[in-house]
Amino acid sequence: RAPAPRFDRHSQPPLKTKSCCHGAENPSPSSSAKYFCPMCPGVESDEPGNCPKCGMALERNPLYVDDKPDPQLRDFTRRFLVGLVFTLPIFILAMAHMVPAWRHSEWVAGDSARLAQMLLSLPVILWCGAPIWKAGWASIWNRSPNMFTLITLGVGAAWIFSEVAILYPWAFPVGSHGGKPGLYFEAATVITVLVLLGQILELRARGKTAGAIKALVALSPQTARLLEASGERDIPLAEVKPGNSLRVRPGEKIPVDGVLLEGITSIDESMLTGESMPAEKSIGDFVTGGTVNTTGGFVMRAGKVGSETVLARIITLVAEAQRSRAPVQALADKVAAWFVPAVLAIAVLTFAAWLLLGPEPRLAHAITNSVAVLIIACPCALGLATPMSVMVGMGRGASMGILIRNAAVMQNLARLEILAVDKTGTLTEGKPKLIRCLAEPGFLEDELLRFAAGLESASEHPLARAVLDAARGKNLAWNSPTDFQSTTSKGISGKVDGRTIAIGKPAFLQSLGISCGTAPESHAATLGVGIDGRLAGFLEVADSIKPSTPAALASLQRLGIRLVLLTGDNARTARAVADELGIADHRADVTPADKHRIVSELKKTGAIIGMAGDGINDAPALASADVGIAMATGTDIAMESAGVTLLKGDLRGVARAVHLSRAMMRNIRQNLFFAFAYNALGIPIAAGVLYPFTGTLLDPMIAATAMSLSSVSVITNALRLRSIHL
Repeated sequence: RAPAPRFDRHSQPPLKTKSCCHGAENPSPSSSAKYFCPMCPGVESDEPGNCPKCGMALERNPLYVDDKPDPQLRDFTRRFLVGLVFTLPIFILAMAHMVPAWRHSEWVAGDSARLAQMLLSLPVILWCGAPIWKAGWASIWNRSPNMFTLITLGVGAAWIFSEVAILYPWAFPVGSHGGKPGLYFEAATVITVLVLLGQILELRARGKTAGAIKALVALSPQTARLLEASGERDIPLAEVKPGNSLRVRPGEKIPVDGVLLEGITSIDESMLTGESMPAEKSIGDFVTGGTVNTTGGFVMRAGKVGSETVLARIITLVAEAQRSRAPVQALADKVAAWFVPAVLAIAVLTFAAWLLLGPEPRLAHAITNSVAVLIIACPCALGLATPMSVMVGMGRGASMGILIRNAAVMQNLARLEILAVDKTGTLTEGKPKLIRCLAEPGFLEDELLRFAAGLESASEHPLARAVLDAARGKNLAWNSPTDFQSTTSKGISGKVDGRTIAIGKPAFLQSLGISCGTAPESHAATLGVGIDGRLAGFLEVADSIKPSTPAALASLQRLGIRLVLLTGDNARTARAVADELGIADHRADVTPADKHRIVSELKKTGAIIGMAGDGINDAPALASADVGIAMATGTDIAMESAGVTLLKGDLRGVARAVHLSRAMMRNIRQNLFFAFAYNALGIPIAAGVLYPFTGTLLDPMIAATAMSLSSVSVITNALRLRSIHL
C-alpha cells in the first residue's frame, strides 16, 4: 500500500487544514484553526472530527469560545443512546443460556434467537460504531496503533465471525450449542457502546477547558468612555485607539492598559496580583485593563489596546498552556504499540499452523482458531481497567472535597515532586485582618480601636473592614462619624463623639500636624491613628495565615514534595511568610506572566510540577503546570484552569489528593494485570495449544467466562478504593 501520508505545511490531509507547526514538541494551532490534533503536530481543521492520521478526536482550540453545544458530543450521545437500546436485548439473548431453566429454550438457543441477535447488531455496528471504525482504520492505515486499533480488530473479528457463523454454519467445526458455532454479537455491541460512553465523557471534560477563557474574556468591559473636545461618549471597546483619553468612574472596570492623566484613586488589582490590598494610583502611574477602580474617578490615556493588553496576554497564556497539555491517554494505549502486532502475529501463525498441520476440515479449523485468538484478545476488561479505578477513586475524592478533572491529572498528581503555591487565599485567608493594635502612652487599646472603628465605619476601603471586624470581635460599640473626609491614597479624618480622629499613613498624619515618631517595622500595612491632634497608636493590618496551612505543608513535605512560594507581594512580606511556614524557596513581586514563566522553567528540570492558587493571576500558571490545584474559595477562572479543585479551600486536601492518586495508580496497574492475565492465558488456548494433548479447542463458553471473570476482577478491585483512608 501507499506510505502513510505526512501532515506538514506542504501536504493536505483529508481535512481543511491551516498552517501548522510540524515537529513542535507541544503542538500549537494557528489562531485561525478551530480544531487540532494534540497527538499529531500540524493536523488542523475548521470542523470537528477525528484526526486522519491517528484517529483520535480533534481538540478544540480554546481561543474559540462560544455557547453553542459541541456537535461531536451531540452526535456521540445520539449514537450511544441508539446503541444502548439495541444492545440490551442482544445481551439478554446471549446470556440467557447461563440460567439453567432457560438453557434449552427455543427463544434462547433457537435459530430465531440467533437471527435476532444478528439483525439487532446491524445498527449498533454499522451506524453507532461508525466513528470507531473510522478511527481504527486510520490508526491501522497510518501505522499509529492505539486503543481504537485493538477495539476495531476485536469488535470486527467478533462481529464478522458471528455473521459468517449465522449465514454459513456448515463451514465451521461442530460447536457446543447444539452443533452450531458460537456467536459473539454481545461482545461486539457491548464494547461498541462502552467505547462510545468513554468518548462522551472525554468530550465533556474537554469542553470544560474553554470555561477559563470565557471567564477571562468577561473581565473586559464592553465599552469605554471617550473624552473628546465636544464632550464625552461611550464607544465599543474595540474602537479604543492608543492615545485616546478615557474617563473611568468609581466602581467601573478599567477598559484598557494606560497611564493616569488626572486624579488619584485606589484600584483593585487582585485579578493580577491576587493581593487583597488596593493599589494606590496617582498621575503618571500605569493602570491595567480589567482591574476595578474602587474610590476616585480619573482620566487615563490609552496605551496598549486589543491583544496587547495585560489581560489579553493572560488569556493567550492560559490558552497556550491548555493546548500544551498532553492528551488524556489510557495506559492501554502505551501497551497497544506491541500488543496489537503481537496479537496479529499470533493469529496469522495460528491460521497457518492449522491450515498446514491441522486435521480436516483444515480451513474451517484455521479460521475458527485464528478468529478465536482475535476475540479472546478483545479488550473488554482492558476498557474497564482505567475508567473503573478513576470513577471510584474520583468519587472517593469528591466525598472528601477533592475534585480531580481527569485521569491524566491524576497520573501526574501521583508523581508530584514540586508544588508552587500562591500566598493570598491559598496559604492565607485572602482578606485583610487586624493583627496588632499598639496604643501610645495615655491611650487604651480598646479606646483606640473603638474610635478607629467609628471613623472607618464611613469608609469602604478593605482596611476599614478589617478594623471593623476586629472591633466587633471585641464587642466594642461605636458611633458614626461627622465631618468625614477621605483623602484618596492617604487617609481619612472626621469627628467621633466630638473628638477629632485621623487614620492613615504616617505622612498623612504629619500633614495634619500630628508627630508620628518612628512607625513599628512590620511586613503588615501600618496605619497611624491620631486623636485630638496627638498620636494615639498604630494599627497593623495583614492577611493572616490559615490555621490549617502549617499542618498541610508539613504533610506535603513528608510526602517528599518540595515547596516554592510565589507571591505578588513585596520581598519583606514574602520572606516573613516563608520563614514562618518553613518554606526555603520563595519568589516575591511576581506577575501572572512571571508565575507562568517560573512554572515553565521548573518543568524543564524534568520534575512533575504542581501549582496551587485561587486567583485570576494564577490562571496561566495553573494551566501550565503538570497539575493545577485551585481553591474553590477563589475565582471561577482559577478553578477552570486547574486540574484539581479543593472544595474546602484547605491545602491539606493537596496531601490527601496525592495519597489518593498514588492509590489509584496502584489500583490501575493491578487492574491492567488482571485484564492482560486473562488474555495471556486465553490466547494460547484459543490458538489450540491444548488440542494435541486433550483434543479440545476453545469453547465459546470458555471465552465468555474468561472475559466475565476478567471484568469482575477489575470491578471488584476498583471498588476497594471506596474504603481507602485519606
